[in-house]
Amino acid sequence: MDDYPPIADHGLVGDLQTAALIAADGTVDWWCTPRFDSPSVFASLLDSDRGGHCRLTADVEEEVTVRQLYLAGTAILVTRYMAPDGVGEVVDFMEADPSTTPSASHCLVRVARVVRGSLPFELICRPRFDYGRAEHSLDRLDDGSVVFHGPDTDLHLQATAPAELHLDGSDATARFTLHAGEQVAIVLTSESGDAAARSGRPGGPAPDVEAITAAFHACRAFWLTWLRSCRYGGRWHEMVVRSAITLKLLTYAPTGAPIAAATMGLPEQIGGERNWDYRYTWIRDASLSVRALIDLGFTDEADAFRRWLRGRLDAGASASGEPLQIMYRVDGEPHLSEEVLDHLEGYRRSAPVRAGNEAADQIQLDIYGEAAYAIAQAEDIGGIRGWKVFADLLDWLAEHWDRADEGIWETRGGRQDFTYSRLMTWVAFDRGIRLATTHSRPADLARWGAARDAVFQQITDRGWSEKRRAFVQHYDTDVLDASLLLMPRVGFLAPNDPDWLTTLDAMDEELVSDSLVYRYDPAASPDGLKGSEGTFNLCTFLYVQALAKSGRLDQARYAFDKMLTYANHVGLFAEEIGPSGEQLGNFPQAFTHLALIDAAIALDEELDRAEAAAA
Repeated sequence: MDDYPPIADHGLVGDLQTAALIAADGTVDWWCTPRFDSPSVFASLLDSDRGGHCRLTADVEEEVTVRQLYLAGTAILVTRYMAPDGVGEVVDFMEADPSTTPSASHCLVRVARVVRGSLPFELICRPRFDYGRAEHSLDRLDDGSVVFHGPDTDLHLQATAPAELHLDGSDATARFTLHAGEQVAIVLTSESGDAAARSGRPGGPAPDVEAITAAFHACRAFWLTWLRSCRYGGRWHEMVVRSAITLKLLTYAPTGAPIAAATMGLPEQIGGERNWDYRYTWIRDASLSVRALIDLGFTDEADAFRRWLRGRLDAGASASGEPLQIMYRVDGEPHLSEEVLDHLEGYRRSAPVRAGNEAADQIQLDIYGEAAYAIAQAEDIGGIRGWKVFADLLDWLAEHWDRADEGIWETRGGRQDFTYSRLMTWVAFDRGIRLATTHSRPADLARWGAARDAVFQQITDRGWSEKRRAFVQHYDTDVLDASLLLMPRVGFLAPNDPDWLTTLDAMDEELVSDSLVYRYDPAASPDGLKGSEGTFNLCTFLYVQALAKSGRLDQARYAFDKMLTYANHVGLFAEEIGPSGEQLGNFPQAFTHLALIDAAIALDEELDRAEAAAA
């Protein structure tokens, strides 16, 4: 298990079509290319022996202090090594490509340099294609570079002087020493597609100092220019900006579709089976991101996702047989067949490792509300044809909303009448009525209004537990569920409604542990899976927002500030926090960073209001 770094000991770099995780020791232990959801080239994060990695690190025997950081306002990652004989660093970046055309070629640049004294460095490049399942061959080219040939992808490894690449079986290595002012560039270029169409040297000409320096400055300029659109000026600027950059890194530029996380298979409990593939686009997560993107000033990103969403509505048929399904691939493909990669041992022996996600076939009625919530944020609701598709969807929902489903948390223990699912169908009808009225669009308002009112009545009658004085997870339980923290945000109840305040009190007692929030209690409400999980970071930030809007500002600020201490060393969050404060689950998780932004904006607004009232 010592071969696995903590999940939190990573930074993320990417080019807006793919992304790589880099551990604090300088190891690239996760990279899928040419897309986020492609098979891996490096996956030692899921199997330290079979997965493959690229390590570039200071090779010193004496004690060395390592620090990892981002250059401010960018996705350029710096891993710094401080030893008695010298200070050096490895700078990692991928030049951002905002193009709407998918690329078969992707380039990860790693620059080792020394700023004081001298340091020896070691490079070990061990690619393992197709999640470590595929054999590869390699060629050494005349210029000294190496090409690894996989079944669908070639990886070209290039190095500038004084580094010299050596073949070691199916791997490549280099050892070199740098003195103050010297640097070496290691360039990894993946080229994907038909093997017959791939060139023998996909990386092009050998890199030189001038070209690498220009690429570095272009990458830095891209991120600083992009951030000029950000209009957040609140109290937590650094964390909000880092979250915004992370959301951008996790968005597939050709379609505008954000993925849930860069990884798959990272466990919610060490040794447990809750290990899922998050490299896809969830209607729920992405739809709820639209408001945050608009509030921050990133309207282009919000519009791009809405176009992608309208494309899914226009396409109609889904793998689940519903008008929409809960998740898709970034290009809109609905089929996400799940397989177990039983040749991988999993992160710290946490098997099974799953690729694909069979939850795509589940019925989750909440997605219709979240889709309507996203569409309602737009000035342009899709023209006449787009409106007709949306209206037809609500007509369909009016006939099909009153069904059991798997719920927001994708449980595998059987369908229930989940309160959150009903809540979001109420949102779908409510936003549809508002849009039809505001834009004077044809709609069966009487039918939609009757359905909206019926959902409201059902939730207040059957989703409410008089015993708990709270809204509950589903109609046949008294168990609470943190997803209902969204009730005030979507306008179902006012944040100071007495029934909401007693629900919030009940959540404090059952779901909150030292300001951190569990999704629900799986022991009290079996979800069909073994084991337990940590507190859910998304839910903690939703809790902060709910507290703030309910006027509990001291409690909200305490919870928010405390939650920020669980961020990793470069400001990133995984899905969950474990019992010892460790990060668990896929990393970094977009929904967590979205909720952080929402919580910061809500808390700023309420604090400003309170300070103005006190002045």
